[in-house]
Amino acid sequence: MESETQYRLLFESNPLPMWVFDRKTLQFLAVNEAAVRHYGYSRAEFFRMSIADIRRPEEIPNLLAEISRLKAGFNDLKIWRHQKKDGTLIDVEVTGHDINFHGVDAQLILVHDITERRRSDEQLRQSQERFSKAFRSSPIGITISSEANGRYLDANPTFLTLLGYDRDELLGRTVEELEIWEEPQQRNLLFSQLNSSQPTKPVEASFRTRSGELRRVEIAAERILVNDEPCILAITQDVTEAKLLEQQFRQSQKMEAVGRLAGGIAHDFNNMLGVIIGYSEIAREQVPAEHPSQKHLQEIRKAANRATDLTRQLLAFSRQQVLSPRALNLNSVVHHVSKMLRAVIGEDISLVLRPTEPLGSVCADLGQIEQVLMNLAVNARDAMPKGGTIVIETANTDLEPSSAQRQQAVSPGPYVTISVTDNGVGMDESVKARLFEPFFTTKEPGKGTGLGLSTAYGIVKQSGGYIWVKSEPDKGATFTICLPRVDQLAENLAPTTVPAVRPKGTETLLVVEDEEALRSLVTSVLEMNGYSVVAADGAMSALALIQQFEHNIDLILTDVILPGTSGPEMVETLKGKWPELKVLYMSGYVGTAMLQRGVDQDIALLAKPFSVSELLVKVREVLGV
Repeated sequence: MESETQYRLLFESNPLPMWVFDRKTLQFLAVNEAAVRHYGYSRAEFFRMSIADIRRPEEIPNLLAEISRLKAGFNDLKIWRHQKKDGTLIDVEVTGHDINFHGVDAQLILVHDITERRRSDEQLRQSQERFSKAFRSSPIGITISSEANGRYLDANPTFLTLLGYDRDELLGRTVEELEIWEEPQQRNLLFSQLNSSQPTKPVEASFRTRSGELRRVEIAAERILVNDEPCILAITQDVTEAKLLEQQFRQSQKMEAVGRLAGGIAHDFNNMLGVIIGYSEIAREQVPAEHPSQKHLQEIRKAANRATDLTRQLLAFSRQQVLSPRALNLNSVVHHVSKMLRAVIGEDISLVLRPTEPLGSVCADLGQIEQVLMNLAVNARDAMPKGGTIVIETANTDLEPSSAQRQQAVSPGPYVTISVTDNGVGMDESVKARLFEPFFTTKEPGKGTGLGLSTAYGIVKQSGGYIWVKSEPDKGATFTICLPRVDQLAENLAPTTVPAVRPKGTETLLVVEDEEALRSLVTSVLEMNGYSVVAADGAMSALALIQQFEHNIDLILTDVILPGTSGPEMVETLKGKWPELKVLYMSGYVGTAMLQRGVDQDIALLAKPFSVSELLVKVREVLGV
């Protein structure tokens, strides 16, 4: 009797649902208060039910099969799905034991609702799965390492690819063993942030790859626990290419600023040089050959020529010089200039030519490309003070997006390349970073202007091409130029014949130039050589003159940059009335007026500053011989 009382006390007071069911009929014989509360049925309802009534219909066959297999005594834990009175399905762990219940072969059942636990387990599994997938598929490097010694416990494929390691080469080894951090103090800075109460910020550092290459990265980290061990979860982003593009962008901005400055002064400066050159030529013609002033005038002309070269170099760097592009074969260009190159580099340096045949054509200014080759050859010569070898190679190249991006932000497509290689002293990264800056030079004072490579850079860029350098200290340098390949037959490079006698004419010309001294010079030169000239100081006065002029104007010789309305805009207005009007533009640089108003290689253009002979030859050429 006492044991019966204890049994009922344990049965009723148990916080977990319990019941007794008839193994033969499956009917509930007894249920405790916890079962009533948890399942929502009253005791009376339970006693009218069987254990099949709290199962879903599709589980009944499994229930019957399981009951038929029950052994005498204690039965192991089983997981089932039960249904409450309100239809809610719950996951339960069930344990049972055979008992004799008032003479009936029965089972005593203890039920543990594990629905929330299983839901939490599933959420945890899903969370782990999400982390695992994010970890493995992330395009950014992720690592987990021991905080104590920096030993790598895990790394995702992106990080392994970044450093060039296989998993078994990285995991289990420390950052010190692998010498990954080029600057260990950067790692200390990262840890100092972890010890601070402030949010961590990415630290920029250099990582050494398996091959020894340095990659610039941004790394952020947080502390985590892995098996109760303090660890570091680090996010590593490779920013090498981004930093390179940023550096190129800043360099481009700096170079564009100098270019704008050069373009701004070029107009007035070239006008003044034109006046100096023109009047010095006229004076030399008027002064007897034996007169002492001839030498003085010759020095004036030489100084003006040097100033002209300096201005053109600045404009070449800023990509604003006037070009005369034509279809060229670079093999022919190299052959054409090779004798001059050999004279410049000296006898202690060998010049080796390695042309590719057949070679595609490029569209460029012959004189400017020759100047680029000359500048690169001089640069190579100066890098080999004890002698050496210069190799000039040409090739047809198709730049793919991937290969193009490794060099610069270039447009993929067909190109012709020409490279100049020396085996000289080479250069380090700091020199390469400033190589194309105007006036930057590593030479001693007085031994270079610092404009040679910047000029080459500007000429190549204005020709639609790209230039880059590969070099290391004591390993020489290779400058590679890529120019767009064109589907045109290259022109013959036979030298242009210059008339022995300056051409004259009798036509009527309108000269439009805002610089009074240059306008006066041009007018005088043309009139001295038989032309009738009407002069105007700007577009508005020229339009007024031509409206009132009784005779036909055979040619307009106009500056591109004029106060108010530009030269091209003025010509556009005049051609509305006289479509066949012939025009010769004068300009010292390719300003925005030329670019925006359509002045291109098909338009007659006289580059400032010009000589008297160049003026007369060009005027006659436009008018027709």
